[in-house]
Amino acid sequence: KQFKKAVKLVNEYTTISSKASMLVNGYHPIHRIFEMTLADHNSFEEGIVVGSGFLANMSLIEALVRKGDMLFMDEEYHASGVMASRLLGDRVVTFRHNDAEDLKAKLEEHPANRQIIAVEGIYSMSGDLCKKEIFTIADTFDTMLIVDEAHSAGVLGKNLLGIFEHYKIPIRPRHIKMGTLGKAYGSYGAYILASKNVISFLENRAKPIIYSTAPSVFDTALAQVNFEHIQKNAKAYRKKIKNRQEVVKSMMGLEIKSLILPIEMESNDFAMFMQQGLMDQGYLVGAIRQPTVKTPILRVILNLSVSTKKLKHVLALIRHNTVQ
Repeated sequence: KQFKKAVKLVNEYTTISSKASMLVNGYHPIHRIFEMTLADHNSFEEGIVVGSGFLANMSLIEALVRKGDMLFMDEEYHASGVMASRLLGDRVVTFRHNDAEDLKAKLEEHPANRQIIAVEGIYSMSGDLCKKEIFTIADTFDTMLIVDEAHSAGVLGKNLLGIFEHYKIPIRPRHIKMGTLGKAYGSYGAYILASKNVISFLENRAKPIIYSTAPSVFDTALAQVNFEHIQKNAKAYRKKIKNRQEVVKSMMGLEIKSLILPIEMESNDFAMFMQQGLMDQGYLVGAIRQPTVKTPILRVILNLSVSTKKLKHVLALIRHNTVQ
């Protein structure tokens, strides 16, 4: 149904090819519609679509952190941000995962023209939420704050907009939100939301934006109709999310606030063994291994399209190691 709506939307235009970069002739009206839809709903001044979440992080970190600035990055930030930070030399400081006190201490230790913090709304491997204290620290130190909402948009908040909405954080000019279209929004691509000044700067300085072909017009249209669908049905989706979190609590004794459930494994080999056993029974569960994570895990995603009955079954198999 949503796919057909996206087809109808793109059929209103004679040209839907990305053609070239957005600064040449790849920028399409559908790109603009989606940018403003996201910006308006999330209370940001401006937005820009990007080819992928990886490119969005590369764009932000490579372009924003200038001479005299300092980036403060959570040690579990996404690999795309880590890779981009390697271009900065000594202009990056890593702080302990979700540790507000360590962040505060390092901000005090490393004064700069501009201090920029990079965190995730929900961390992709652990499934834990960024602590609200980090938002407070960003305000106290008047820093720029980049929040990667890849795993929190579509999961947190009354309207499922993400961590800013979840914590009821008023959007400030120094706030930047980015995320993927490949998860809750069921498509491909990414977005960055920020002040007009920041978006204008990125359009003219971020190499992954300037020198990459514009995002797929159809994928952007699909994200648009999926986003509208989520907004119209947020209450029902919140109920489904809560139901699955309650299943995890009842079966595993764990309280989770996201849709990511990491279960520690004794070794990389055992994680692969468990993954294959679950796959043989029709369940696709990620086996995340060292060195990607410190301790191997089975990464269970509580997909809303999977029934609670099947979720209970897969959790029972994992709990009792009865995958064969």
